[in-house]
Amino acid sequence: MASAFHEPRNLVLLGSTGSVGTQAIDVIERNRDRFRVAAISAGGGNLQLLARQALALGVECVGIAADRATEFEEVFRAEAGRRGAVGARLPQVVCGPRASAELAALPCDAVLNGITGSIGLAPTLAALETGSRLILANKESLIVGGPLVKKQAAPGQILPVDSEHSALFQCLQGGRSEDVRRLVVTASGGPFRGRSRAEMAEVTPGQALAHPVWDMGPVNTINSANLVNKGLEVIEAHLLFDIPFDRIDVVVHPQVMVHSMVEFRDGSTLAQVAPPDMRMALALGMSWPERVADAAPACDWSQASTWEFLPVDHDAFPGLSLACAAGAAGGTMPAVFNAANEECVAAFLAGGLPFLGIIDIVERVMNEHDQLAADAMTMEAVLATEHWARQRARELTGRA
Repeated sequence: MASAFHEPRNLVLLGSTGSVGTQAIDVIERNRDRFRVAAISAGGGNLQLLARQALALGVECVGIAADRATEFEEVFRAEAGRRGAVGARLPQVVCGPRASAELAALPCDAVLNGITGSIGLAPTLAALETGSRLILANKESLIVGGPLVKKQAAPGQILPVDSEHSALFQCLQGGRSEDVRRLVVTASGGPFRGRSRAEMAEVTPGQALAHPVWDMGPVNTINSANLVNKGLEVIEAHLLFDIPFDRIDVVVHPQVMVHSMVEFRDGSTLAQVAPPDMRMALALGMSWPERVADAAPACDWSQASTWEFLPVDHDAFPGLSLACAAGAAGGTMPAVFNAANEECVAAFLAGGLPFLGIIDIVERVMNEHDQLAADAMTMEAVLATEHWARQRARELTGRA
């Protein structure tokens, strides 16, 4: 079927070399009539991949968080030579911690924020201020700066592409907002589903990084292993869809075919179902309200299958409840939770903190935090709060 677009959508991709970015590029390269990429950004840890992407997509600008412009130019020219494109035009290179924010402010149809961590907040705000559609995979933007993001965003300007929030977004199209009773966010359960808290005392980083379904970066994978990611997703769902925390549930669904559900007040529940593949949600975010044919494999309904839905063991996985408590407290508390968690995850991965110590220290940092109300929040206040939480977590993990 012919594309409904009159001309390709002009995109900026932030975090292009990460899991989200590479999957988005896969969709784009298979649908060149629908999408055009003007700029890409990355941290700078994989310049060769970044150069390959810049060449393949023909981008006009590349952003690198690290100061590696000269090195990138050398890698780009070498890659162009290998591809037989010696005369390929070198894109403009922007370096520094605000490189992604600068690219997010470029005129375009949509910005995909696939950056991991709270450093994605500034690019999120820059994209919203410019008026571009924000295709949001960086959940930390909402976690850390929820009130700032909500204040800046126009109705319908943000399209979430986490599989759970994309599923909720799609299910919510099936009814009026006033008829929604509750949101149900599904969780795979991670690699330690069914274990007690005591049975996770000796968990190693290698075990925690072995997610049974999703291929994610290390921070998101550890967050999945202790269900912190589900707490963050509940906060994000609350902010995206304006549903109170007491009307958002989490259920364990190991087969991850149902990505989330919406229950309506008449007793009906709508579920979004698809094999676990981020490309479907990414394609929808980039093309909405159109859908991209064959963005990812569909369900094979000719094969027998069994799906399970299990309650969360909150005693074994207290990080979920702690994250929800931070979200309910509002203000700068979610920023404290997120910053302290990122530092504790880093300490765990470095071998300096036991797996269960992640949540223990995050809770201690939260208890020490002098809360700042949401109505007093500024970007400067959020950054100062984050700095304090990171420093305190480093002190408590012996990494200061």
